[in-house]
Amino acid sequence: MSEYKEALLKKVYYENCPGCKVDQRKEAGGVPYKELCFVFFVLLCAALPISSIFPFLYFMIRDLHVAEREEDIGYYAGYVGSAFMFGRALTSVFWGVVADRYGRKRAIMIGTITMVIFNILFGLSTCFWMAVVTRFLLGSMNGFLGPIRAYASEICRKEYQTLGLSTVSTSWGIGLIIGPALGGLLAQPAEKYPNIFSKESLFGRFPYLLPCLIISIFAMGATIVSSWLPETLHIHNEDYTEGHCTVDDHDMESPLNVSDAKEKSEEIKQEPPSKKSLLKNWPLMSSLIAYGIFSLHDMAYTEIFSLWAVSPRKFGGLSYSTKGVGEVLAVSGFGLLIFQMFVYPRVSNVVGPIIVSRIFAILSIPLLSSYPFIAMLSGSTLALLITCASVLKNVFSVSITTGLFLLQNNAVPQHQRGAANGISLTAMSLFKAVGPAVGGAVFSWAQNRQDASFLPGDHMVFFILNVIEGIGLLMTFKPFLAQPSI
Repeated sequence: MSEYKEALLKKVYYENCPGCKVDQRKEAGGVPYKELCFVFFVLLCAALPISSIFPFLYFMIRDLHVAEREEDIGYYAGYVGSAFMFGRALTSVFWGVVADRYGRKRAIMIGTITMVIFNILFGLSTCFWMAVVTRFLLGSMNGFLGPIRAYASEICRKEYQTLGLSTVSTSWGIGLIIGPALGGLLAQPAEKYPNIFSKESLFGRFPYLLPCLIISIFAMGATIVSSWLPETLHIHNEDYTEGHCTVDDHDMESPLNVSDAKEKSEEIKQEPPSKKSLLKNWPLMSSLIAYGIFSLHDMAYTEIFSLWAVSPRKFGGLSYSTKGVGEVLAVSGFGLLIFQMFVYPRVSNVVGPIIVSRIFAILSIPLLSSYPFIAMLSGSTLALLITCASVLKNVFSVSITTGLFLLQNNAVPQHQRGAANGISLTAMSLFKAVGPAVGGAVFSWAQNRQDASFLPGDHMVFFILNVIEGIGLLMTFKPFLAQPSI
């Protein structure tokens, strides 16, 4: 009789709980396309200010007159690039806790509103330290990446989680590419488009304000869009609900089979998962560390690519303008969108996300090694090869992180995902804070050793990037990486 009673256990949905309403829609089946479109738009907004500065940062540091020599510009550029990530590293766990306690939606909206303010202030910077401080404050308040990553996994049924997290990484990756494209095409508008902007106009006096203003307008749109997001956090009046819908043995309308009921009963008897320390969750922590290494690599690459592309030919660069860099990255963004939306989910479902990450990490190494040789070319051949290389590199990078996203979100229960993604974001931000500073310093050092016998000039830069990529690759294998049982 007890087994029969257990077999009749069912989920109970609380009428006023927003998380329960989302779970009911999930049980109805189907892909939540509308919610994923909202996620895509908001994540795009989060990513744009991070890398939008890199195409014009070289010229901004030059115009602020903080570097005594041209070769030292990359050194100071690294500090501005790191300020955002350092600020975000200090506050990511806090925003994750806010998302778990007060809801994903509130944390997201606070982040988009503050982005509007501080991004404009950065564009108005008149000295080096104003640029550093405004970027730091922008990063400190930009805490909604972790909550929205948790949100993307919570609105999808398990069979669609790969699509949900692929949407996150695709939007993030495209944002990291469209951001530099906007920065490259819209910075210094009085020089690029003198028929539209005069040197005496606001954008002539503040040559780096226009891309920041456009991104802030986009952030205002993201704030409006995020107000339509359905909250996924479960808010129940009971003392303990395990962060999801509880079970009841009185209203018995949807019986389960006996084995499923026994399994559910055992889950209820277990210690509440909220008491388990996230720091002792090795599947989470191992994937998080590997993700941090790849994040360091990606951020250093993003800054180095733009600095390298605009640096003079005599230092091994491409002598591109900010507009030229923007065009290359815009094409890369389009290629990344096509791959992530139509190719990656199918490939990942066949061979698994970790295998995909390993393959692309291996392919990234010879690709990066080819960059200094591509710089020896010129004309249309150079433009074609560097664009193809940029597309491939960004496809590889985003595909690697998508697999690690999936592991992290499946390593914790729903009510811990905000905090888990906050920890993940903190680690990623720390690594990415190191990336621009180290990348800028290495870039400046490499440009001063053009005649070295071992890996001269930019060969050393891309060699160091490959070493970091190789370390990340090794971390995707056992015994280091522990995959959660999903």
